[in-house]
Amino acid sequence: MDKNMPYLLTDSARLLRRAFNERVRKTGATSQQARLLLNIERMPDQNQAYYAEKLEIEPITLCRMVDRMEEAGLIERRADPGDRRARVLHLTERSRGEIERIRSGLAGLIETMLDGFDDSEQAQLAAMLARISENLSVPAEELAVNG
Repeated sequence: MDKNMPYLLTDSARLLRRAFNERVRKTGATSQQARLLLNIERMPDQNQAYYAEKLEIEPITLCRMVDRMEEAGLIERRADPGDRRARVLHLTERSRGEIERIRSGLAGLIETMLDGFDDSEQAQLAAMLARISENLSVPAEELAVNG
């Protein structure tokens, strides 16, 4: 086993995040706003706590960001039918245009990231990364026992 693998994954993620942030900034959005919009598009009908966890930010920080984005007409809050205290976030028509601008700004990032990988290697990498995510998605207590 390569003991540098955790470092390589972490460093690759850092570099990818930096490239993502630079490209998104050129669209006029912040990286947090872009990540929230893309997460809502990919995983709709979730409450604010869910997205705060996905973005790794405090719920109050997300709440303030959503306040600004709601005022700008990019996000809509609706009552959560399963929890009357929670709010579910939804995209608006305006946000769909913003997502298209963000995606255009990110064009080429995947190609740059996967330069030199053939289709088979790309599929293999995607499968391995999915398995790593699955392995690390177990509760922290189980990781401590099994790790």
